[in-house]
Amino acid sequence: MFVDSHCHVDFPALAAQMPDILQRMQTNHVSHALCVSVNLPDWPGLIQLVEQHSALWASVGVHPDYEDTVEPTVDDLVNRSAHPKVVAIGETGLDYFRLQGDLDWQRARFRRHIQASRQSRLPLIIHTRSSAEDTLKIMREEGAQEFGGVMHCFTESWEVAQAAMDMNFYISFSGIVTFKNAVALQEVAKNIQLDRILIETDSPYLAPVPHRGKLNDPSKVIHVAEKIAELRGVTLKEIENASTDNFFNLFSKISNKLN
Repeated sequence: MFVDSHCHVDFPALAAQMPDILQRMQTNHVSHALCVSVNLPDWPGLIQLVEQHSALWASVGVHPDYEDTVEPTVDDLVNRSAHPKVVAIGETGLDYFRLQGDLDWQRARFRRHIQASRQSRLPLIIHTRSSAEDTLKIMREEGAQEFGGVMHCFTESWEVAQAAMDMNFYISFSGIVTFKNAVALQEVAKNIQLDRILIETDSPYLAPVPHRGKLNDPSKVIHVAEKIAELRGVTLKEIENASTDNFFNLFSKISNKLN
């Protein structure tokens, strides 16, 4: 079975077609999908959705791109993380690509998420774009390595990947790895150790080849695995087994609920 380590099936475009998505997941042997929180106002709807489906799990956090939204406190994040279907803190991190100017608020928010991870004993889901140096710096300063996590939708260099792995983080590849122009990223996927690889869709965005440009959903994560297997010269089964084992090792709260 495959797993989608990062999606947004609570977004309206996907939530409206959940029965079809769940059927496609079953057809493509995708057993679980982690529905990742991006803000607190929409979080109750996300939880309501995952409560209805055994294949779906959740995180709690506020995305760094959301400037004008309810600001999370450490206590709020920790309290919400106690929900039985919440298995991670995030997504959180830094994004200097979309937002400019004084971003101290973004860095402060990121620190609170790391503190919440340490208090809740749950892994982090980290988003970094045009901000790798500061992201790694804050991770080190706040002790993000204590419970680790995942660098989601990874598009950075091998050096950034290595630094994150040194802090007990996994590297997750999205549909971007299937794009023809993603040569540098493909090299990372080719060489990274197998016990650190996760796969994701980040749906409804970033549909992999051969569905590029279309609406994405968790059933399409298999194409990410296929590309990584091709790059590494191994069987699809090897990537399937490794990425699934890594998912349950990282998000162990799911494993505990299944046992």
